[in-house]
Amino acid sequence: MGFIPDEHKQHIKAGLENSLKDEVKIIVFTQEFECHFCKETRELAQEVGALSEKIKVEIYDFVKDAEKAKTLGIDKVPAIAVIGAKDYGVRFFGVPLGYEFKSFFDAVVNVSKGESGLSEETKHKLASINKPVHIQVFVTLTCPYCPLAVELAHKFAIESDFIRADGVEIGEFPHLAQKYSVMGVPKLLVNEKKELLGVVPEAVLLEEVLRSVQEQSP
Repeated sequence: MGFIPDEHKQHIKAGLENSLKDEVKIIVFTQEFECHFCKETRELAQEVGALSEKIKVEIYDFVKDAEKAKTLGIDKVPAIAVIGAKDYGVRFFGVPLGYEFKSFFDAVVNVSKGESGLSEETKHKLASINKPVHIQVFVTLTCPYCPLAVELAHKFAIESDFIRADGVEIGEFPHLAQKYSVMGVPKLLVNEKKELLGVVPEAVLLEEVLRSVQEQSP
């Protein structure tokens, strides 16, 4: 028995058929030993991949394929990189089940389209960024609001080559919850410094992203 109920598969398949534009690669990094939820992450990706010919799933071992992991910025497992015509910097750390399945589905669709859907004003301002920005969104699988925060961060990554956005499930990475004092979710962290709590508007995240760029040394 898979993770996606049979009664939902046709609905998801139809959604993918109607929404996907170009081919998408779901790149999964697992480690069969000492990795909680690695097996589940791999199997979920394969289930989704089986629903569309435009989705290709690649599985890598975090240890054996260390160079590949480094190239994609994968520093923990389980991990998923969603890649389209190029690598937009869209990442998931932890299995995207529960409410986070929506984030996963939307990431696949948006990466396929190569379109963020952000406002023209936001797009214009993000085009000025020329320094790296790393957005981490800490979530739990039972948080109904978290997908909104993850999706917004991923849209920023799709729009700018300098932005990478990670959805991080803190239940699978409790040491990160402790390191970053995650007391509630969603919590966004921009370049390890700027903290945003809850679901924030597009303009608020944009302001913090631009400020983080300005604060970086020339």
